[in-house]
Amino acid sequence: MFADNVLLVTIVAAFLIAVLIGPLFIPVLRRLKFGQAIREEGPQSHQKKAGTPTMGGTIILMALIFTVLKFANITTEILFLMLVTLGYGLIGFLDDYIKIIRKRNLGLTAKQKFTGQVLLAVGAYYLLVQMGHDTTLHLPGTPWKLELGLFYFPFLLFLLVGTTNAVNLTDGLDGLLAGTGAIAFGAYAIIAWISQDFDTAIFSAAVVGAVLGFLVFNAHPARVFMGDTGSLALGGALAGIAIMTKTELLLAVIGGVFVVETLSVILQVVSFKTRGKRIFRMSPLHHHFELTGWSEWRVVVTFWLVGIIFAGLGVYLEVVAMR
Repeated sequence: MFADNVLLVTIVAAFLIAVLIGPLFIPVLRRLKFGQAIREEGPQSHQKKAGTPTMGGTIILMALIFTVLKFANITTEILFLMLVTLGYGLIGFLDDYIKIIRKRNLGLTAKQKFTGQVLLAVGAYYLLVQMGHDTTLHLPGTPWKLELGLFYFPFLLFLLVGTTNAVNLTDGLDGLLAGTGAIAFGAYAIIAWISQDFDTAIFSAAVVGAVLGFLVFNAHPARVFMGDTGSLALGGALAGIAIMTKTELLLAVIGGVFVVETLSVILQVVSFKTRGKRIFRMSPLHHHFELTGWSEWRVVVTFWLVGIIFAGLGVYLEVVAMR
């Protein structure tokens, strides 16, 4: 019976751990004055959020670690997932810490952050080579495959760095990333379980529970922000799970919200530099809807619903269309 319900048990366990840790950890962040600095160029309505404790992603990571150690076998696959999750989380932690110490919204420089992300991707690739990881790509919803061979490394680099930054861009409203993240990881828990990749499924379920537990404190009005500690860790975990389940290209579907958010930033920059005009009132896209008059909660719930559609499509392409 336990084996049949292990994913649900894992989600509940991670959720409860996060919910129990939150009330203990958030006051500590407050006493240490680890408050969020709000960028001046952002929506003015966000200025009232200045000082809200950040680095709450630590809550997610603690709940994740405890749950995975309890329910998953410590295989090379789990070690890989831990590497990319905690590794990118550490980069985010350093970024958050520097922001707090300098009391500004700029932590690591773009060059420093990118260098760290690339070095971590190199370490991840080395571990995959040692594992004898398959370097083919599967086109979602089809039987077609493409062997990349040595070109898998630059693809892996793009996937890890791109995903972590895309997820990071989405963390701009109370509960936005926590909700969309839980949905994406939930889809991967289903895919991994059906593929009989049980440890990866348990890892995915643990992330779902940890993020939902964090959402209790992060829903509007947020009592704590996850910071780059959480967003970069979640991005690393998402990319890592896609790599382990050999659904690297499907990640663009399941994580469709993150892709759209990133494209909105790219289009905005390209349009302004080439035409001197903005496409959106502000990017990433969630800020555009805020500035059109939508309430923060309406934007967040709408993005959650879109995330469910993307995740459902991803599960369909991987589980249903291939049968």
